[in-house]
Amino acid sequence: MFHVVLYSQWKWSRLIIALGSVAAFALPLVSVQGAARPDTSPLQAAELLQSVQSWGTLYPVLAAALGLLVAIATWAPDHRGRHVHALSLPLPRWRYVLLRFGGGATLLAAPVIAVAASALLATWSATIPAGLQGYPVALAIRFALAVLVAYAVFFAVSAGTARTAGIILGLIGGVILVQIVAGVANIDLDLFGKVQVAVLNWPGPLAIFTGRWMLIDV
Repeated sequence: MFHVVLYSQWKWSRLIIALGSVAAFALPLVSVQGAARPDTSPLQAAELLQSVQSWGTLYPVLAAALGLLVAIATWAPDHRGRHVHALSLPLPRWRYVLLRFGGGATLLAAPVIAVAASALLATWSATIPAGLQGYPVALAIRFALAVLVAYAVFFAVSAGTARTAGIILGLIGGVILVQIVAGVANIDLDLFGKVQVAVLNWPGPLAIFTGRWMLIDV
């Protein structure tokens, strides 16, 4: 049964996976392009770190985009068909959801492998100054975790009905409204700061997306 679900999800999201894998493979190589050319002088340590750090901001963006798009592609046909096909299968709902989740997670292994292969190639081909070293395995593991977290979050949201999405958006809109009213009334209330600390700082659920994404570091 799993291979059938996997094949169907591949048909729905193959363009996303293909483009995401190309971008994932290109990112580590581009980040060290100045240090990977033997015909030019290698980048100094500070310049190389700045280049790697500037390109590193794209890793969490790519991970979040892949998780979002694959999660939407996973549930879009079911929503269009009003879940008639899923309900007609001789499977309990929880198992069907697990199959869907596993299928998307399996497909997302392709861009993760692309990052790992490219990171290894980039650190092998680059002229790294003394005092610095490459972390291709750590970067690939972090990217994999970020992709999985983003996919799990958006998968849960996409699996719900339009009412569920409306409730989530309503809660977000309510927080924004309260913050705006507090600002107009000159009330010292910083909901976004508290939410940011709880969500983006460790041990928050999205802490994996923050911090420095460094292929090469001290």
